Amino acid sequence: METSITTENEFLDKFHPTIKGFLEQDQVSYLIDNVLVHGYRSPDCNAIWLRDHSDMLRGARYFESDMTSAITHFAMTQQANGSIYDFVSCAMDRENWTKYVRVPVEADVEFRFVKAIFLAWQATGDHAWMKEMLPHAERAMNYIFTHPWRWDAKHGLVKRAYTIDTWDFDFVDDHQPWLNFQISERTHWGIMHGDNSGYYEACMLLARMYHHLGDAARAAFWQQTGQGIRERANRLCWNGRFYAHRVPLDDFRMPGVNEAEQLSLSNPMDINRGLPTHEMAVAILREYQRRKQHTAAFAEWFSIDPAFPDGRFGDPKLVAGAYCNGGIMPLVGGELARAAFEHGFEQYGLETLLKYARMIYQKGETYLWYFPDGTPASLETSTSPDAQPTDGWGSSAMLYAFMEGLVGIVDESFRFKKIKLSPRWVIADVQNASIRVGYGASDAGLHYEFEWTPNKGRIQLLLEGESEVRLHLLLPAQRTALQAKLDGQLWPYHQSTIEMSQYIDAEFKAQGVHRFEVTLDR
Repeated sequence: METSITTENEFLDKFHPTIKGFLEQDQVSYLIDNVLVHGYRSPDCNAIWLRDHSDMLRGARYFESDMTSAITHFAMTQQANGSIYDFVSCAMDRENWTKYVRVPVEADVEFRFVKAIFLAWQATGDHAWMKEMLPHAERAMNYIFTHPWRWDAKHGLVKRAYTIDTWDFDFVDDHQPWLNFQISERTHWGIMHGDNSGYYEACMLLARMYHHLGDAARAAFWQQTGQGIRERANRLCWNGRFYAHRVPLDDFRMPGVNEAEQLSLSNPMDINRGLPTHEMAVAILREYQRRKQHTAAFAEWFSIDPAFPDGRFGDPKLVAGAYCNGGIMPLVGGELARAAFEHGFEQYGLETLLKYARMIYQKGETYLWYFPDGTPASLETSTSPDAQPTDGWGSSAMLYAFMEGLVGIVDESFRFKKIKLSPRWVIADVQNASIRVGYGASDAGLHYEFEWTPNKGRIQLLLEGESEVRLHLLLPAQRTALQAKLDGQLWPYHQSTIEMSQYIDAEFKAQGVHRFEVTLDR
């Protein structure tokens, strides 16, 4: 089924095809050992970086037919100690060599590898391929949990060098002439929340895959491992309002930096990976809203706020407000919008999507980062050799928020066999919507028609598909459900409250075409 979103709001209808257009320009294919390796490039480099590729699959899966070749290649080139390469490229230098790189200071590659496996399996339903990948995933996770560069045994959490959140270069002393990617005796270690939320999610995804294969013992092992990471990270990294940028493991403190106030980009990602409780997620969202009211920046999608002093990470271009040192990133905005929709801040989520839509419709461009005044990245201001106006990392995060947050289809299994269906169109004053969502790598798809008739106090969903459905339907403000019907028969439901938002919750099994109708009070 081809994905299409049709409503009476043409502004919203353009969102998916516009971002699909960006992603289609970000595709890269290499012939390596006579095998095609197809993936998605970073916006600032023509290599297939696993971190970007794995995140971009969340948007590309709605049209991409090849979800597995890049992941298979990273698995087949896995190093002897279990670690995974950061990227592969055949076009980075004048010589067309095949080039592999693992940046030593990086601690997040292995959880992104596991997430990519899960997303590919989810879209394809290829159980045999998934089973073949799991030993590689196990070795990658074992590397992280045992290597002295990655694991802090005292706290039972993943550690890393002093980088800016998840980025791939760390703080440099005066002796270092440029960006530093190496571990040395001068490395300042710390625990960064985003690594640990990523490994928590990876553990839970491994549990889900093993559960599907009927291996209860491995499923239980990974679930328990993940829960342990979650408990320890929430105890250590939470500062009462958000996750602290890092918890240092030595006495070094960056001169001129108020570390207690630094809000870094993995915070909304932590929410979407499931690390915080709902109450903690709400605190993070409110912190972003508070900073939105006080920032001079055009959006609160900070890579980090406040930024570090100029030049402390080795490149004079890394001034405050540039790139990962306080630049404004659609990547963060998309994660923030997705978190907002899920935790009762639907209006905030919608406003974020609309702000981004206005940006990309104006010139048909999107960049990895912007200066706070709205000036986009450029070759002159970037630390990287490229700065494409088709940023797929940030745009795919926005599409992820749009599809799962506003359109409201979350695949909780594979090929839509089990879904959470949360149409939130009432927040956008959309009364009619026709939704078709499919995966490009399989024939799996779902179709629903949404109709909200305010003067009759009725919301109807016409659903076509074969799924176990967990309906979580947003109601108009200050309205209460009087009854619900499935195919004309009264159906059990309950009304739940998330912050100030009211939802109808019901469960049913869809086989073919079904009509769910909610009658509201006047």
